[in-house]
Amino acid sequence: MVLNNLFLAMPGFQEILIILILAGVFIFGAKKIPELARTLGKAKGEFQKGKLEGEKELNDLKNKEVKSD
Repeated sequence: MVLNNLFLAMPGFQEILIILILAGVFIFGAKKIPELARTLGKAKGEFQKGKLEGEKELNDLKNKEVKSD
């Protein structure tokens, strides 16, 4: 019974997202939010590019090992 009440009191994903957005607006101000989003988008793109380059290098090494055997 106590466990069921505990789950009802916990916020869900949507509530947490709304709280984080509101906290961001209060901390950074409404004018900084688009700039932060752009920066995060660029960082994500750089991460993806690095990930693809690393995977390509691993595949090249695997192919080189297979050919030498």
